[in-house]
This record gives sequence, C-alpha cells and structure tokens, in this order.
Amino acid sequence: MTAPASTTRMPSAGPALAEGRGPLSHAVMTALRGGRLPDTAATYAREAQVWGEDLQLTLYVLYELHYRGFEGVDDALEWDPDLLRLRRILEDRFLRTLRDGTADAPATVSGAFGPLLVEPVDLSGSLSHFLETDGELWHLREYAALRSLYHLKEADPHAWVIPRLTGRAKAAMVAIEYDEFGAGHAERVHARLFAGLMADLGLDTTYGRYVNQAPAPLLATVNLMSLLGLHRALRGALVGHFACVEITSSPGSRRLAKAMHRCGAGPAAEHFYAEHVEADAVHEQVVRHEVVGGLLDDEPHLEADVAFGCAATVFTEDRLAEHIRTAWARGASALRVPLAD
Repeated sequence: MTAPASTTRMPSAGPALAEGRGPLSHAVMTALRGGRLPDTAATYAREAQVWGEDLQLTLYVLYELHYRGFEGVDDALEWDPDLLRLRRILEDRFLRTLRDGTADAPATVSGAFGPLLVEPVDLSGSLSHFLETDGELWHLREYAALRSLYHLKEADPHAWVIPRLTGRAKAAMVAIEYDEFGAGHAERVHARLFAGLMADLGLDTTYGRYVNQAPAPLLATVNLMSLLGLHRALRGALVGHFACVEITSSPGSRRLAKAMHRCGAGPAAEHFYAEHVEADAVHEQVVRHEVVGGLLDDEPHLEADVAFGCAATVFTEDRLAEHIRTAWARGASALRVPLAD
C-alpha cells in the first residue's frame, strides 16, 4: 500500500487502534500498523459473517479512517486503494443484507414514517422505557458506553449529505446541523454534552474508547450511518436515516432523561437528554417538511431510497435492542467486556 508521492505521510493522533476479532480484522490492523495486506484479505471479506464481529469491526475501522483515524496510523491510508477495494466488498455485502432484511418495508415516505409519528401503546420492548422504569445505574452506564461510538461524533456522518443537497433541503439540513454543532458555542456541541453525560456516569470520555467492548450489533448501527454518508448514490437513504433518528429521538430522550434523574446519574447526564427532547421535537418538523420534502421536490425518484434509509435504521436499531435486552434479561453485560465498577 502506497500513498501519493505528493502526500506528506504523518501518523494520526486519533484513538488507539482496535483489537482484531478474526482473520479479516487482524489482517487490516496489521496493514494499518505498516504491514502488508495479505492476498487472502479479499477471501476473508467474502467469507466473514455480515452481522459478525470480524466484519462489522473491520468496516468500522475502515470508516474511522475518514473521521479521526487512529493513533500511529498513517493519515494517507484513508485513501489507500487496497483498503478501499476491501471496504467495497464489505459494503456491498452489508448493503445487500440490509436491503434483503427490509424488503417488505414500505417504499413510500408516508408508509415509512407514518408509524413512527405515533408512539406505541405497548412500550414493553422499548429500551428507553425499560431504563425509565426499571433500569439501574449499571444499565445506564452500559447504554452510554455503547452509544458513545456515535454520540461522541454526533451529526458528523449526516454532515456529508450537505454538499449533495440543494435549495430547501440544503438550507434546512444546515440549520439543523448548526444546532447539533452548538450553534456557534463549543460548550453546546452535542458531542461535548454527551461527554459530560459520560463523565457524570464515571465513564472515560475519550473518543472511541469503548470500541473494543462494543458488540457487532452496535457497530452495525454506526456503520450504517457511515455507509450512507460516504456514498453520494445513497444520499436519499442518508436523509431517510436522519429523519428517522430525529422523529424517534424526542420521546426516547424524554424517557432517558427521567431514567437519569431517577438513578441519580448527575446533572450533565440529565441535561443531554433533556436538551434533545426540545431540540429534536423542532428538528422532526423541519426534517420532515423541509429536508425530506425539499429533497423529493428536487429529486422525486429518491423516495424509495428515503424510505429504505428509514427502514434500515429501524432494522439495525431493533437488532441492537434485542441484543441488549437479551443480555440484560440474564443479568449479563451487553458489552463484550463488562465495564469496571
């Protein structure tokens, strides 16, 4: 693997590189540390289980090269052709599996988003409802550690869609992202607010700190955002993902704010979710009417893609929720390695 001749090769000052979980991820970690990507890497990529630890971790690591990189890893490897070819194999398999898993989902915006606008009467399967009513402090700490892989870069994957939008959709998307990034105030950036939540819960606020403890179902939810964000052809699906997140955020955040208060998690922990109750209630209206509406006014042929983005979000989040519920029902950790007390 070689960088362009004009590129100054500099190691990143990002988080520590993750530990491998199988032949595919081990091969990629070796290459990122300066070794050679073996000829068998493509075979590993085609044979690894799509929802498995090895594939999802590898995809996560390759995507992170486009965010903050990894400590000691050459920044130029972000565009290494061998790694990109390998990533394309993984992306094609992941995307095909997502489309297969959502094949029966509605293909219209009204069909996709309609059910999300009405809160279910039965919340027994909701993680936020469990945390609100029965969750203990250790549940909240695990939940925050898991979600930190996204929330410490909150809104970054969605920002990739901005140059791919025009008119109403672009203006509205920028307005929402401006709010997500603190409206010009560094202390109000949502990622920083989540770091405050983590500190209240006694967690390490270092970016990417909990990747080695994050199971494949969590990595898949983050990988979905990066997959949709990095490909212009999937811009409609990224808007659908963003809309789904904003529509479902406010009710869940209200329950989580109550959970933080009930468990005595701390003021910053409560504030993060309280902030999202109000902000995302406003964002939900803007994203539906202006971002989605504006995009489909400009490119009506993308409606099925928007619906797919919503369906894929629900699909991956449901898989994660099932993983967490199953572990907690046994009194076990939902992480690969439990948190220290």
